[in-house]
Amino acid sequence: MEILRSVVVLLHLVGFAVLFGAWVAEAVSRRIRFTRVMDWGLALAGVAGLILAAPWGIDYELNYVKLGVKFAILVVIGALLGIGSARQRRTGSLPPAMFWLVGILTLANAAIAVLW
Repeated sequence: MEILRSVVVLLHLVGFAVLFGAWVAEAVSRRIRFTRVMDWGLALAGVAGLILAAPWGIDYELNYVKLGVKFAILVVIGALLGIGSARQRRTGSLPPAMFWLVGILTLANAAIAVLW
């Protein structure tokens, strides 16, 4: 059971890395846009995070406040990606504040996981 949990943790980290890595690549290239890779990274991190939030095969109590905060941030990131992608398709541009907020919230979500 511990091996399965470790695999899910790995998938969760890969999802974060894909989301944040795609965001950094766009930020460095100064193309201020959302990509499908960001959507896939968010989906992978979200699904793996929900699986990790289930109390299966662990000997300790989960911190549900922390999990709730992380899930709320995940939902906000998803909303920003969805709204921004739709706006990007319709008008061809994306508000810079929306782009930067996705990066900040993604990093904040990782910081909460590590520091809280």
